[in-house]
Amino acid sequence: METRTFGKTGRQVSVIGQGCWQFGGDWGNVTDDTALKVLESAVDGGVTLIDTADVYGDGHSEQLVGQFIKSLGGADAAGLTVITKMGRRADPHVASAYCYDNFRAWLNRSRANLGIDQIHLVQLHCPPTPVYANQQVYDDLDRLVDEGVIAAYGVSVETVAEALEALKHPGVATIQVICNILRRKPLTTVLPAAQAAGVGIIARVPLASGILTGRFTAQTEFPPQDHRNYNRHGEAFDVGETFSGVPYEAGIEAGAEVVRIADDLECSAAQLALRWLIDQPGITTVIPGASHPEQATANAEAADLTPLTPDVLAELEDIYNKYAAPYVADKW
Repeated sequence: METRTFGKTGRQVSVIGQGCWQFGGDWGNVTDDTALKVLESAVDGGVTLIDTADVYGDGHSEQLVGQFIKSLGGADAAGLTVITKMGRRADPHVASAYCYDNFRAWLNRSRANLGIDQIHLVQLHCPPTPVYANQQVYDDLDRLVDEGVIAAYGVSVETVAEALEALKHPGVATIQVICNILRRKPLTTVLPAAQAAGVGIIARVPLASGILTGRFTAQTEFPPQDHRNYNRHGEAFDVGETFSGVPYEAGIEAGAEVVRIADDLECSAAQLALRWLIDQPGITTVIPGASHPEQATANAEAADLTPLTPDVLAELEDIYNKYAAPYVADKW
């Protein structure tokens, strides 16, 4: 699989990574055995980046990742880059919680969960907006790098404004942002600025919570514990994390059109959506999740598709303009 330089970390990572939110319970029931098989299938497919967070299953996702990398003799021995996120466990989740003592406690817990002494990269996990402009936060993170607790740090953001603020701080190695066929604002704002600064971009929610697979209909029912059920209107966290902020009905129609284009290209709609992201200048890696091993394998195979033609790109832009832009173009 193609690899790219992972921002200021200097590490090489695969253009398709593996997201592990599914292992935390917010996507229905994924058993531990299935989660481990997903990771195995992803790595067998050439994936070298694994992204998790301390809040996914309150640490259970990290523990599963730790169990998996231990079975391979360790992340470095297996050529893997393992990254996690911190901050969302703070209660209350306020800007003042983002301080050195909490960072150290959160990271000690994550290191124990993952079974590693030094985390390759930790990301602030969509903190309150004022955190991104607080120089003390970055000074504390720099201290943790100097102490060897983490090798590097980045931020995960909800808005392009937050990303652009983070880019003002030279220690930031990567930025994780929602970007997909239906969420394009980062393309003209964040990506060029990150490229100029040598900062890596991790594209999350690449399939718009599954809408871009084309598998859902108006009759699809999601389990009660699935965020696609309980967070459609932002009841639990930012609504942009669920279906990328696009109303479900509009998303279904968009997904059906993506399927039509994918069928002509003899690939799946998900693979088309992932290839579209890989083709965007400035994106380092894309982190789709997977609820079963076959999904992880198919996601990895998206990297083998040839770059999309201008005609296909134009069709996908038309889909964005018709179904998503009225709802998301001026947000986030």
